[in-house]
Amino acid sequence: MTTIDPDRRGALLAGRLRAIVGARWGVPDGAAVGTSAIGASLTDREGGRTWVLVDDDPARRLGMALALALRGGDTDRPHQLHVIVDDAAAEAAGILARRATQLAAPVEVWRAVGLELFPVAAAAPATDPAPPPVAELYRPVLAAAGLEPVVEGGELIGELLGLEVARVVVGDDGEAHVEAGVGRFDREAGAMMFAHLGEVDALARAVDVVRRQRRPGTEHHPLNQLVPERWLRAVLVARPDLVGAAQLHPVGSACPRRNLRENGVATAVGTDLDGRPVVVTCSTAVDLDLVPSAADDRLTHAPGARLVLAVPADDALGITSDLAALLRQGAQVVTVPDDWRNLSTVADP
Repeated sequence: MTTIDPDRRGALLAGRLRAIVGARWGVPDGAAVGTSAIGASLTDREGGRTWVLVDDDPARRLGMALALALRGGDTDRPHQLHVIVDDAAAEAAGILARRATQLAAPVEVWRAVGLELFPVAAAAPATDPAPPPVAELYRPVLAAAGLEPVVEGGELIGELLGLEVARVVVGDDGEAHVEAGVGRFDREAGAMMFAHLGEVDALARAVDVVRRQRRPGTEHHPLNQLVPERWLRAVLVARPDLVGAAQLHPVGSACPRRNLRENGVATAVGTDLDGRPVVVTCSTAVDLDLVPSAADDRLTHAPGARLVLAVPADDALGITSDLAALLRQGAQVVTVPDDWRNLSTVADP
C-alpha cells in the first residue's frame, strides 16, 4: 500500500476543499487555507465562515473543527462552521451531525460526493444496551475477584482501576464464560496459558498480575499507563465528592474506544449533592473532542442532566471551557489534583 507524504496529502486536501467551496459558495477573496491533523480548512474572516474537510475519523473530529472556527472568529463566538465529510464515511458523518445538534453554535455537516454537497442528517442517539441475563450471572464472580463490573456495548467487563482484566463472553450456543486478560489478544493468550486452570483460578491469576503494576507509586509500566481516563473514572466512582457528586457508576460511551491505546473519554452517571442527575466525563490529556464526546454521552444516558468535565489541573486549558460554553445545555469543567492516582486504592479480593 502506497503512503502519501503528509505535506503532499495536505496540499491535495486543501486543493479539494477549495474546489468544493468554490463549487457551492465561491471562494471568498482573501480566504486563508490551512491544514491540520484532521484535514484541511478554509477561513473567511470577513464573512465569518470556516469550512473544514475532515480526512480521518470524522465522528471524533468536531472538537478540533470547532477550535478552528473559534480561532477564526471572536474569542467567544465562532465562525459559522461547515464540516465536510467524504461520502465513504457516511455513518461517521451522521454521528458527527448528532454531536453538532448539542451545540448552540452554527454548525452544518455535509457529505461530499465529488464536488457536490449533501446535508447530513443526525444519527439517532446512541444506546448502551444491557448484557444478556446469562452474562449478568458472572457479575458477583468479577466482584469477588476484586474487579469493578462495568457494562459497555452490551458486554460485561471487569476492570481494575479502569483497566479491563476480564470480559464475559456469550458464545453462539448461548452459554457464557469469562475470558481473563488485558484486551482481546491478551485474553486469547491467557486462554492458552491458563487452559489447565478453571475460570475462577485463571481470573485470579490475571488479576494478580495486573494488581502488582496498576497501583500508585509503581515504576512506569504499560499496565499503569493504559486508559488513564478510565483510571480517573474509577477514582471518582470511589470518591464522587471530588466532583461534587453523591454517587456515580461507570457507563459506556456513545463512541466506544476501539483499543486500549486510543485516547478517549470515560463517563459515569449518578446524582449530585442535591440529588439531581449528573453526568461526569473524564479525560486525562489535552483532548479537543472531550466536549462533543461528553455531550454525546449525556445524550445517551441522561439528556438534560448536569454535565461535568473532570480533568487533572494541568490539563484544564482555556479552549475546553470555550468549547463547553458552546453547548446548548452547558457543562462545567472541574479539576482534580494532578496526583489523582494517589487517591486510588486497590482492594484485595
